[in-house]
Amino acid sequence: MTDLNIRAAGPEDLDAVLAFWKTAAEGTSISDDRGGVERLVARDPEVLILAERAGELVGTVIAGFDGWRCHLYRLAVHPDHRRRGIGSALLTAAEERFVRLGGRRGDAMVLERNERAQHAWRAAGYVREEQWRRWVKPLTG
Repeated sequence: MTDLNIRAAGPEDLDAVLAFWKTAAEGTSISDDRGGVERLVARDPEVLILAERAGELVGTVIAGFDGWRCHLYRLAVHPDHRRRGIGSALLTAAEERFVRLGGRRGDAMVLERNERAQHAWRAAGYVREEQWRRWVKPLTG
């Protein structure tokens, strides 16, 4: 794993990240556009963590901390690079960030239908909380 580079994304990475998510991420979000990701990184320059191997983007995770809770989104590894420890390395980087910021518990958003992801989160020590459900409302401006 010494050839894996973990770093925060910068504005110059955002187009590549958006293209990467179309290949590697499960599902889509209303925020999966240039403006949404730009706002995310502008608000918190260390929130979007990238994994690169030989200069190629092979994984991402969003490690958001709002001062109260630690939220994990968009843990994605390129299909050709899965099962090589990249997801684990990204989660370690995210969890270390949370600890530095004073976070006490990480939570992840995982699609019900994504059994592979559920297995990965379980293997990383995360536990599903059955008593919670996500409620959403798209906002219009």
